[in-house]
Amino acid sequence: MRVFILLFVLCAVSCTTKPSKENAGETASNQSNTTKNTSKKVMEKGSIHQFTVKDISGNDYKFADLKGKKVMIVNTASECGLTPQYEQLQEVYETYKNKNFTIVGFPANNFGAQEPGSDQEIAKFCKANYGVTFPMMSKISVKGDDMHKVYQFLTQKSKNGLQDSDVAWNFQKYLLNEKGELEKVISPQTLPNDESVLSWIDAK
Repeated sequence: MRVFILLFVLCAVSCTTKPSKENAGETASNQSNTTKNTSKKVMEKGSIHQFTVKDISGNDYKFADLKGKKVMIVNTASECGLTPQYEQLQEVYETYKNKNFTIVGFPANNFGAQEPGSDQEIAKFCKANYGVTFPMMSKISVKGDDMHKVYQFLTQKSKNGLQDSDVAWNFQKYLLNEKGELEKVISPQTLPNDESVLSWIDAK
């Protein structure tokens, strides 16, 4: 009788201990999966490389071709008080174009109707007055209900993974790293050759 009771007790202990270990293992596994999923969400950032747009001549311009390069995206205008920034933009482009960097200009007529011309007129103006050779895109909208998809990406944290922003005026700059990820937003009044911009371009 005593032997039977002893065996019963041992069996009961064994049965209650085993599920506990399995539960512990399952909990640890769930915690590990949660950690992995959280890390994945934190690391996910959108990339400009997903977009293909039209350049100022009407040809496809693939941002995917810019992989490995730092990029400055700037909305431009021909009749703005900040229009002379074309000169500094061109200088910065000439200095760094062979050092894995480029500038992409997007003419826009959103501010004071200061970019009223056609793509052809804009291209002629940029070439004649500032010798622009950096890539210029077809005119778009950078704010409002008809905001271009590239600027939706640049201005919405849910898409770029960094921050929300508004395009304040002509010649606002967006700086993207070699992976096409947004890293900095530079105000329109800050010159393209400002130290804060050049140090970012030079940084490895």
